[in-house]
Amino acid sequence: MALPARMKFGIFLAPFHWLGENPTLGLERDLETIEWLDYLGYDEAWIGEHHSAGWETIASPELFMAAAAERTKHVRLGTGVISLPYHHPLMVANRMVQLDHLTRGRVMMGVGPGALVSDAHMLGIDPTTQRPRMDESLGIIMRLLTETEPITHESDWFTLREARLHLRPYTHPHFPVAVAAAQSPSGMVLAGKHGASVLSVSVLRGGSVSTNLKDFWEIAEQTASEHGNTMDRNEWRLVLPVHIAESRKEAIEQARIGSARFQRDYFEDTMGFESVFDGPAEKIIDAMVDEGAWCVGTPDDLVAAIHRLDRSSGGFGGLLIQATEWGTREQVRHSYELIARYVMPEFQGSLTSLQASQQWAAKKRHELMGLRKQSVDRATQDYASRR
Repeated sequence: MALPARMKFGIFLAPFHWLGENPTLGLERDLETIEWLDYLGYDEAWIGEHHSAGWETIASPELFMAAAAERTKHVRLGTGVISLPYHHPLMVANRMVQLDHLTRGRVMMGVGPGALVSDAHMLGIDPTTQRPRMDESLGIIMRLLTETEPITHESDWFTLREARLHLRPYTHPHFPVAVAAAQSPSGMVLAGKHGASVLSVSVLRGGSVSTNLKDFWEIAEQTASEHGNTMDRNEWRLVLPVHIAESRKEAIEQARIGSARFQRDYFEDTMGFESVFDGPAEKIIDAMVDEGAWCVGTPDDLVAAIHRLDRSSGGFGGLLIQATEWGTREQVRHSYELIARYVMPEFQGSLTSLQASQQWAAKKRHELMGLRKQSVDRATQDYASRR
């Protein structure tokens, strides 16, 4: 429908690491994953911020991105996301500008209100204030990035007195800014209000709006229009849990146990989300794949899933694989490789000319082979005549 000529592919790295495993090695695998994606030609990786609940072990996406930038050459690195109510907005802006310079423009700033209520609780933040505070903070950050005059602002949770960026962004006018949007409409509203791009899950559940992706996007477009901004679908990224293997059966069996722990042990039994499947944990994967909430199968299955998301959303510009460890280290790496080899080319225009060239050669093969035979015969005759 409305997919771009070259879709962006990347990952959304929370990360998720099993309890009971060495957390230092988990962080090392995360860095190794970014290096592997860089080699495979992925466009971007978005890194999360979490402070509790045991599984998501990166507290500072900026620190992780700085380390990852030293190990990579091309992949762009985004905060996925900075929880704005946890930080003074001037500090957020200054840290991101510094990263913008250190990476020569490879950073992106994704922001959100904070996904874990347990984080807010430890910080003494009332969860009902998180989204209004995110709005206030993002407004200040955008002013800091775009204005050069000092800013004075008095809030009930931070103060600015004649504040300005110490260092201007490396990227002109500034690095890309994205807002996370999952259940409530606030993320789409803020994206439209501040002229930001959007990071959202591919299957919406609950919340106070329609679960139709087209309706969700319209919230951003309507809000953008009210504030004199425009939204770009090519900068809308959808997040989808994916695990790929050579066959669907193989992929599902590789991911069956890990995906059950991911959903039930963490999201339901630790985080407190409602159960997505009333049955044995090992059957969760079958239900989620049938529903289309997860894509576990072959490269062709992911190609079909992207086309379904295109139809249901009205068009988007980037697919972010929800980074998980549903299989072994080797199986997870192979999944990313299969996506790069067989899925990304379908949506990035890299096969069109090759396919046309092959079809042209095949159509003219008899004619061209005849000419080749004539050339060989002529060479043979010339050689014989000189003997």
